[in-house]
Order: sequence, then structure tokens, then C-alpha cells
Amino acid sequence: MIKKTNYLVVGTGGVGGSIAGFLALAGKDVTCIARGAHLQAIREWGLKLKSDLKGTHYLKISACTSEEFTGKADVIFVCVKGYSLESIAGLIQKASHKDTLIIPILNVYGTGDKIQTMVNGGTMVLDGCIYIVSFVSAPGEITQMGKIFRLVYGERKGTVVPPQKIQAVQADLIESGIKAVISEDINRDTFIKWSFISAMALTGAYFNVPMREIQKAGEEREIFIGLSTESAEVGRKLNIPVPDDLVAYNLRILDSLDPDSTASLQKDIAKGHESEIDDLLFNMIRMAEKSGIKVPVYQKVAEKFVCLK
Repeated sequence: MIKKTNYLVVGTGGVGGSIAGFLALAGKDVTCIARGAHLQAIREWGLKLKSDLKGTHYLKISACTSEEFTGKADVIFVCVKGYSLESIAGLIQKASHKDTLIIPILNVYGTGDKIQTMVNGGTMVLDGCIYIVSFVSAPGEITQMGKIFRLVYGERKGTVVPPQKIQAVQADLIESGIKAVISEDINRDTFIKWSFISAMALTGAYFNVPMREIQKAGEEREIFIGLSTESAEVGRKLNIPVPDDLVAYNLRILDSLDPDSTASLQKDIAKGHESEIDDLLFNMIRMAEKSGIKVPVYQKVAEKFVCLK
């Protein structure tokens, strides 16, 4: 009998909860790391998945805190916010065996490299990014909006992973209804995603509007275009093979999103929660300054959020 791949999803927010929910719905072996009322609700009622792609389901899924987890995972999806990475380093270490694949799925560029420095050298850390609109809509409940659920992952430069291991994960994801793509250049693809999520999330937060206001002609859309243009310039200065049509690509992704959706950054700022403002805004500015590039649109947005720096 062939052993099922054991998946551990660290961070059961919108992204992690959707990955876990889709895997569980397809009968995969998956455990979630969560906390607080969210964890309590999952334990008591199961994970409620409200999905435009899959419908509504209550999924009995294994869930625990980082401290409670004692097993080993074949694949670890890291889906926490960038500011929480250091807090889960110990969990990643204890949950890994010599053949574990670690796949970070964050909005932050360079996550794979950062995690690699936090774990032992023998652990295989890939990198990844995701295109999805999803969020925690109530304790124990994940809402996935729209028809986009695209997960891109691959080997970081200098790492070598048996192709069959990466392909096996892809097969499970595709069987679960997730469009999984193995990247030939994950550094490029994670930068492209960073460019998009930075422009989209910052524009929404700056004007405090849903996607529909950025999807139509106006000041909001011009700010989005300006941010996308400047991040593309940063990428090219860093010798990342950013496509010539990156701005048009970002606009196509933006226009395909649910008009009523908002980014998690915007939600977090509105609630007064800790946010990824440093990773999505100020880190882009730091990289631009280091590269000798002027980014006036990013600087304009930064004036509003300098208090959160």
C-alpha cells in the first residue's frame, strides 16, 4: 500500500485554510496549525470552507497549536504572515524529517532564503507564491472568492530536489482542484507576485476601497499602475527577468478579482492589527534606494503609512 503524503499547513488563515480545505476535501492527509477561537471552532465543528470553486463544506480536519504538534510532515506549507516567520522556526525544525519539503506561500519576496537560514542545512526549502482571494470570515470559517486559485512553487537557486517529489505535490494539488504550477524560475515568479500584491494591497489600503474602485478608470487605478511600474523597474535593476508587460499583467490579474474583495493588508490596518506594511511598502522603497531608483508613487503612499513603519 502506498503511503499518503502527510501535509502540514502552518497558518490557517485565508491562504493556508484554503490549501488545507481543498486538500482535505480531496481526501489528502492534512494537519493545520492554528490558534485561539479559530482553532477551537475547527476542533469543535470542523473547518468550514465557503468556496466559489467548491461550494460550502464542513471538513473534519486535524488541527492543533505549534506546541501540541509532535509528528513529522512530508510537506510543510508555510502560510503565516511575514512578521511571524521567526516564531514558527522551531515548529518547522521539529516537524521536518530528512526528506521534508518546505514550501513557503507568503506575500513577501525572498521568503525561501530567509527560512533556509532558520532551519538546518539539510532541510529542503523551496519557494512559492499564490494567486487567490480568501480570508477568515468567522472563527473556523474560510471564504474563498472568485475562480482563481493558482499556486506556483519551485526550487530556489542552488537547491536540488528530486523531480518526482515536486511533481507528486503538484499531482495532489491538481487533484484537489488547485492550479499548481512548477516554476522554472521561482525567484522571478515570486518577485512578479510581490509586485502585484504590493500594488494591489497598497492601493486598496491607501484609498480604503474594494477592488471595484481600482478596476475602473480613476485615481485609484493610476496609483496601482504607478506602483506596478516602479516595482518592475526595481526588478529589472536587480537583474530579475521581469516581463516587459508586467504592468499589463498586473492589470489583468487585478481585473479578474472579485469586485467586492479587499486585501488582507487593508483588513489588518483597518482593524488596527499588525500588518505586512513593512514587507509590501517600505521594503520595496529600501530596495529601490539601494538600487539608485526613484519611486515617487511608493513614496507618496508611504507618507500615509509612515506611522506604521
